Amino acid sequence: MQFPRSVPRLLTTLAAGLGLLLGALTAPAHAEEAANSPAQWRSYWVDAFNAGIYTPAQVDALVQDALDVNANALIVQTARRYDCFCNNALYPRTDAAIAPAPYDPLAEIVSKGHAAGLEVHAWVNVNTMWNSATAPRSPEHVFNQHGPSATGSERWLNKKANGQELVGANAYVDPGHPAAVDYVVRGVQSIVRTYDVDGVNLDYVRYPDGSSTTTHSDWGYNDVSVARFQHATGRTDVPAPSDAAWSDWRRAQVTNLVRKIYLGIWEVDPQARLSMDAITYGHGPQAVGGWQSTRTYAEVLQDWAGWLDEGIMDTAVTMNYKREWNPDQALMFAEWSEFLADHQGERQAVNGPALYLNGIEDSLRQVRRALAPTAAGNTAAGWSGYSYANPSMNVAANGLAVERAALERALTQGEEAPFREKAAVPAMSWKESPRDGHVTGTLRLRDGTPLDQAQVTLDPLTTGGASVTRPSDGSGWFGFAHVEPGVYLVTAKLPRGVAGSPATVVTVTEGGLARAEFPLLMPVP
Repeated sequence: MQFPRSVPRLLTTLAAGLGLLLGALTAPAHAEEAANSPAQWRSYWVDAFNAGIYTPAQVDALVQDALDVNANALIVQTARRYDCFCNNALYPRTDAAIAPAPYDPLAEIVSKGHAAGLEVHAWVNVNTMWNSATAPRSPEHVFNQHGPSATGSERWLNKKANGQELVGANAYVDPGHPAAVDYVVRGVQSIVRTYDVDGVNLDYVRYPDGSSTTTHSDWGYNDVSVARFQHATGRTDVPAPSDAAWSDWRRAQVTNLVRKIYLGIWEVDPQARLSMDAITYGHGPQAVGGWQSTRTYAEVLQDWAGWLDEGIMDTAVTMNYKREWNPDQALMFAEWSEFLADHQGERQAVNGPALYLNGIEDSLRQVRRALAPTAAGNTAAGWSGYSYANPSMNVAANGLAVERAALERALTQGEEAPFREKAAVPAMSWKESPRDGHVTGTLRLRDGTPLDQAQVTLDPLTTGGASVTRPSDGSGWFGFAHVEPGVYLVTAKLPRGVAGSPATVVTVTEGGLARAEFPLLMPVP
């Protein structure tokens, strides 16, 4: 029997139980309201560089402000740079000026948010290591363990083709480094395992900005990453940033990271939602020659449209940050709004405008456009405003309270207000009533060495589907998501220097996670 929540996670939330009970006695019947409401995601991004969850009083205000605009979810920044706004995760507690322990910001917002009928999604920055000239206090922090002072394979820093690692004080992790990938996966799992979050929201799940052109990325030159590419391709050169095979390989590293997080979350809580903050730089795909010609795909190597297609992303929350008062950017907003609504497939896409770039009236126009049907008759799954801390470009002139109240009125008051009625977060039928399952496994030598880039094939034995082949990653891990139930043969084509032809049979069940178990392999003398 698999419990939906682990024991440690349950124990952590027991401390908030009394508050939840009291909230349930005094709050409206949120469950009944949700059951009778239309399905439409409505959220704020709540960044952790500004007020929002630093103290219990801020959390109280946040919850009320969310209810005032008829929101139903909060995307709350939990890990900015591998520093956690929580007390019980793999990532060390943040150095930010939050209320002293035992205060736990994530536990506080989960408790009070759930009592008010709000979903809470833990926002985790993935590939941003640190952004300050002052190192983090915790000796366990990734920057101290694997940043500028580390050497050899312990150095996880992303690097440009010209050798540059730091951009000012900003340091990044290379998603082509296997140890970094595994650390991120374990960190996300620790949050889901310990806290009763409704999901995890990934940010910076891509390569950094600041490349020399918009047609390729200058990043990804960590020594370990380059060596892996050379091993996979048989090449001995250091590829140029514009090398198509190199770009495809780097993009695949980000996709593998997402796939590994997705299936890693499924191990802990199959009902938790995985969302991510999707790049929408420049004009939309329909204006630049297709998805693969966008800056998203080519420059920062983020294939979020492909992740929706594969089903390894439940919800893409697009960072559709455009100025409505600028005609060219207004057109960009419309193009991306159309693309994301039409490309959801069997998953969901949420339109995320930048409140801080617009006045209230322009933000209201973007809400209407974000949620309007496309020419094909499709609509986005919902709306997320960036951000709670900056509800308007006019905050400096008019004050935060004035602009927040103005946004509330625009969204909820009047017959034409887009959020006049409450709404429920859209359900995920593929998780609530799954019709398929998943396969994972690991390939290792007897001495524990992982087999990187071994070609693993999943062949259906009892279904009519096609075979699928993909490489193992730098830890020897491989995964196949959303596989039709049935019996499958799993085989691995080993690289030169390794003996054997490993094969095993797995049975995939609805909602299950099948393990492909291989014997430990022997190197050829």
